[in-house]
Amino acid sequence: MHISEGVLGGVVLAAGAGLSLAGVAVGLKKLDYGQMPKVAILAAAFFVASLVSVPIGPAKAHLVLNGLLGLLLGWGAFPALLVALALQAVLFQFGGLTTLGVNTFNMALPAVLCYLVLGGLTRNGGQRMPLLAGFLAGSLSVGGSALLVAATLYTAGQEFLTMAHLVVVAHLPVMVLEGVITAATVGFLRRVRPAMLGMA
Repeated sequence: MHISEGVLGGVVLAAGAGLSLAGVAVGLKKLDYGQMPKVAILAAAFFVASLVSVPIGPAKAHLVLNGLLGLLLGWGAFPALLVALALQAVLFQFGGLTTLGVNTFNMALPAVLCYLVLGGLTRNGGQRMPLLAGFLAGSLSVGGSALLVAATLYTAGQEFLTMAHLVVVAHLPVMVLEGVITAATVGFLRRVRPAMLGMA
């Protein structure tokens, strides 16, 4: 789901960089020192999961895990994703440094929104509601990111319109898989490490 360099215009790149910097600033302000190991582990999980990707023109389809990052880190998903995407751009040329802000925003915003809307449901309720919330967070965060990537590609011109549609369609099965993985992880953490979900 990385957008390559040379595709987007300067205004879109600047807007993405500015919005991502704002998100990272909020994320860093809300994080405390004790959460840094969790942030590092989840950034590494995202880094490894998205190494296996299928090219789709200027974008790539792969596991994202941004919904899981959002549920576990909240606004901390912004700095975690920024670091992971920067390492991918430098080490493997996934995306690029000029598109780092746009790519970070496209993946982190849906993660934070899922945290704000669904995070409480993963900590409360009976057995089924947390799993359903985890599934929705996993699937909707990927779907939201795919829609943001498609919208971003649309700003690059009519020649990328077909590619924008393809990005959304290609991520439909990924949405289901991410939902299952996130729901299973939420269920597991509720049993063995509820503190990671913010539970007492």
